[in-house]
Amino acid sequence: MRVDLNCDMGESFGAWRMGNDAAILDHVSSANIACGFHAGDPGTMRATVQAAVAKGVAIGAHPSFPDLQGFGRRPMTLRPEEVYDLCVYQIGALAAFARAAGGRLHHVKAHGALSNMAARESALAEALTQAARDVDPGLISYAQAGTELVRAAERIGLPFASEVFADRSYQDDGQLTPRSRPGAMIERVEVGIAQVLRMVREGKVRSVNGADVPVRADTVCVHGDQPHALEFVRRLREQLAREGISVAAC
Repeated sequence: MRVDLNCDMGESFGAWRMGNDAAILDHVSSANIACGFHAGDPGTMRATVQAAVAKGVAIGAHPSFPDLQGFGRRPMTLRPEEVYDLCVYQIGALAAFARAAGGRLHHVKAHGALSNMAARESALAEALTQAARDVDPGLISYAQAGTELVRAAERIGLPFASEVFADRSYQDDGQLTPRSRPGAMIERVEVGIAQVLRMVREGKVRSVNGADVPVRADTVCVHGDQPHALEFVRRLREQLAREGISVAAC
């Protein structure tokens, strides 16, 4: 068995520092790098891309709503054409940094509220996936399993990887528990690891209400901004190896 292990990173900007990107890159196979709209800046984008290239980690663009103050987690009402433009802008910028570092852009994964809204709203999902295909039809869409993002990628023939989450809980409909609710984040590493193993091996996740929800686990995300991200991803990688599950980019 094989699975991709991805992490959101490159989220420092200016004098603000977030995450432990250099150490986390030793344990993941894919990096989703902020493009300056919810976090990150040109210097951080360059440095994170260069580090990923040096360690052989697949590079992904992590576009978001233009919401630096809210870390991209606040819903915004934008037309699909505006979402398309914002995504082309951000994906294109990170693709340029990847080329400059001697690498290439591998995938696109939406961040925060943009991802959550596109998971439910087909028009936004289509705008986001079309933006990725128009920048590079070979890019892979990392899309939350079972959502409109997956269906949009299927409709336009964009390669996709169904994403599941190690450190987030699920609702009965397969959506992530909103961060505003208690229990949205899984903070106990052993609980997150158990959830990942079941998703990978059985294609199921237990919802907060105790229901078994079907999922397809091509790629597993650990959020780089959570306090225990490095321990989480290190122990998860070790346990996957013990279970005979290899880790490689999609």
